[in-house]
Amino acid sequence: MADVFVTGGSGFVGGALVRRLLADGHHVRALTRSDESAAALAEAGAEPVRGDLHDLAALRVGISGCELAYHAAALVSDWAPWNAFERSNVEGTRNVVRACELAGARRLVHISSVSVILAGLPLRNADETWPLQPHSRALYGASKAQAELVVGEASGVETVIVRPVLVWGPGDRTIRPGFAAAIRDGRFTWIDGGRHLVSTTHVDNAVHGIVLAAERGRPGQAYSIADGESISFRAFLTGLLATAGVVPPERSLPLWLARVLAAGSETTWRVLRRPGRPPLARTVLSLTGFERTIEIGKARRQLGYEPVRTRPDGLAELAAG
Repeated sequence: MADVFVTGGSGFVGGALVRRLLADGHHVRALTRSDESAAALAEAGAEPVRGDLHDLAALRVGISGCELAYHAAALVSDWAPWNAFERSNVEGTRNVVRACELAGARRLVHISSVSVILAGLPLRNADETWPLQPHSRALYGASKAQAELVVGEASGVETVIVRPVLVWGPGDRTIRPGFAAAIRDGRFTWIDGGRHLVSTTHVDNAVHGIVLAAERGRPGQAYSIADGESISFRAFLTGLLATAGVVPPERSLPLWLARVLAAGSETTWRVLRRPGRPPLARTVLSLTGFERTIEIGKARRQLGYEPVRTRPDGLAELAAG
């Protein structure tokens, strides 16, 4: 099996990817910034490479001799200054691309997000032909869109992009814990009752799509990955939170009012430089207030992708864990 390099190997999706690659018999090198993460990666069977996305020398050392590189590291947050998103998600990606070119990797698989096409409007059966939104006011999505543009400029390495949507499952540090904390703190409300449809991606399905993209993806192409059938946001989140013993409240805001609150609170927090997060950020609104359904026909046709984990099975596993 091939030697492979992974950034973000201590994160949610990156960690699951490292475990899958090791199980498939690959020798995995994984970039890590801390002693704790290095020890965990070594215990799992990977070779830790100390450094970060801004250490080009460490990236080159890690990628040297590797046929494949997977870029999963990113700043994932509903609220952060633009320069933080730009440094991690745009400049960090540029460094990974450059290191792949210099080290002679054959292919780079960039783990992106469906957030790259968010424009403050519903996504209804969206596919890979929808335009990137590098100037979106939802800054996480804008930074990931700009990262995809950087990947598209690569000249010395094949690139493939994978876009999961609303990734969930064991090891999640964002969706379930974030909403559970918002409910405990009294900060959660449904938008229009949470009736809109969403696509979701169990982490096992995300990793399956990433591995298939490395093996079968066409150079320069992007592939959306999801669990298959869409579900109402309310039904999904209620089921997900139930696995942690959390029950969401009934209160709800109309979408028009939520738009006003998100724009106003973000402006207030930025202008006045208030600490913490605003009551409602545009990134959260895009997740909780709009339809976000994704078409995965391209991944099915070109990668042979089919979900390996059903939503009921994934929820049952979380509940049992």
